[in-house]
Amino acid sequence: MAQGDETAGTDAPVAQPQALDNADTLSAFFQEYWVLKLVRAEGDSVFNRIDTVSRIYEQRLGVLCYLNDPETPERYIAIRPEYYRLFVPFTYYNAPLADYSRLQWEPDSRCPMDMKECGPRPAAGCRPPRDMDKPGERPMYDDAPFRTFEQAEQVVNPALMAAYVRHPRLVVCTEDEIAQLPAYKDDIEGEHRSKKRELKHELTEDRPTVDEEADVVVQKPNWWTTSGNGSLQMTQNYISNNWYKGGESTISTLATLQLTANYNDKEKVQWENLLDAKLGFYSTPSDDYHDYLTSSDQIRLYSKLGLQASKNWYYTISTELTTQFCDGYEADDPELISGFLAPLDWSVSVGMDHKRKKTDYTLSVFLAPLTYALRYVGNSDVDETSFSIDEGKRTSHDLGSEVTLNLAWNITSNISLESRLDYLTSYKWVRVEWESTLNLSVNKYLSTKLYVYARFDDSTTPTSGSSYFQLKELLSFGLSYSW
Repeated sequence: MAQGDETAGTDAPVAQPQALDNADTLSAFFQEYWVLKLVRAEGDSVFNRIDTVSRIYEQRLGVLCYLNDPETPERYIAIRPEYYRLFVPFTYYNAPLADYSRLQWEPDSRCPMDMKECGPRPAAGCRPPRDMDKPGERPMYDDAPFRTFEQAEQVVNPALMAAYVRHPRLVVCTEDEIAQLPAYKDDIEGEHRSKKRELKHELTEDRPTVDEEADVVVQKPNWWTTSGNGSLQMTQNYISNNWYKGGESTISTLATLQLTANYNDKEKVQWENLLDAKLGFYSTPSDDYHDYLTSSDQIRLYSKLGLQASKNWYYTISTELTTQFCDGYEADDPELISGFLAPLDWSVSVGMDHKRKKTDYTLSVFLAPLTYALRYVGNSDVDETSFSIDEGKRTSHDLGSEVTLNLAWNITSNISLESRLDYLTSYKWVRVEWESTLNLSVNKYLSTKLYVYARFDDSTTPTSGSSYFQLKELLSFGLSYSW
């Protein structure tokens, strides 16, 4: 079939090289798809064409030589997604078996006699040409680009069918199993989808009009997170007046409240805000001056703004304000020791904050080499000198440094620990506070709390003794709730 002559429908000259006995050209039909790699004879000047290889080889197989070459631009590698079934994990698809089972027989198109002689009922094997079945409906355009998946199935389905027959054990899943898997859904909180659009096109000489009505809401992301928890703990003890070992009946309560509002843009900025309030009372039947005294009294406002410097480090500025709710007295003593805004401690610190957040704990270590501390006594009945303020003045100002450590640790599902260690110094005095709360949750509404508050402050004169170390502890059971 490769032999041809000068009447084969080509204008190319035909030559007879010494290396070939047959014709050196293909017929016109094969020249469109195949070309010969010709051997040029010495002294023969007829073959001036460049030696070539098959176009099909270059288009189908030659490109495979460049797939592993990193210097080959991707635009030279054809992307054919319709052949994906040949490269995904070996899966049994229904289409190959369906094609194999389909009856694709049709009568022989070769007619032994002229169509006019077939009559109304053509003889066996007599069939009109395909283009005569429906006259006037011959395609006016090339539809091959629109049938790429159909063309790919003609190659993929037989290859898969042959693999199923020869290597059935290599099949890892089926098409039906893939169809039962959950589909990915992009459910974004607060997303409002537009209404369905109805497009009406009228094929007129004028430009088509589009009637469209959409109700789209664009919502900015909310980088704020808020939370809170509160508790009410109570302890009661009753002893009759004639109890043989003596004693007195007491009642104690402790109420706590924590509110947080944190900002995090997931890129650079983190801003933490905290309100921590505690107020507790206990009864004093033997006290001649007071029926109740405060066991815990604190208002603490804390804010910390950080700008990320590296993965876990932040440039940070923080501020903290602490005071109390009620007046403070010693037992069986009418002299006022402290009160609301007496004292008021306010500090501003600048430094670096190291943060670590894991599934069961959150740790923050704040190192502030520069700290400004203000102390204010706003009640004239409170002795200001007991808080290291000069007599006759209401405020004191100090510069120093500060180290703060905050830990929140979920030990188990119903046991958690919150701890804060604050070290502040003006290089003349040192104030250290360690505050820890151990929560043991019975359920969502009942819990037991162990509260320990240790303090060292050599800036004030001890109320009794000579030690600057102070300690307060409270174990209670009661109601709690978090949100």
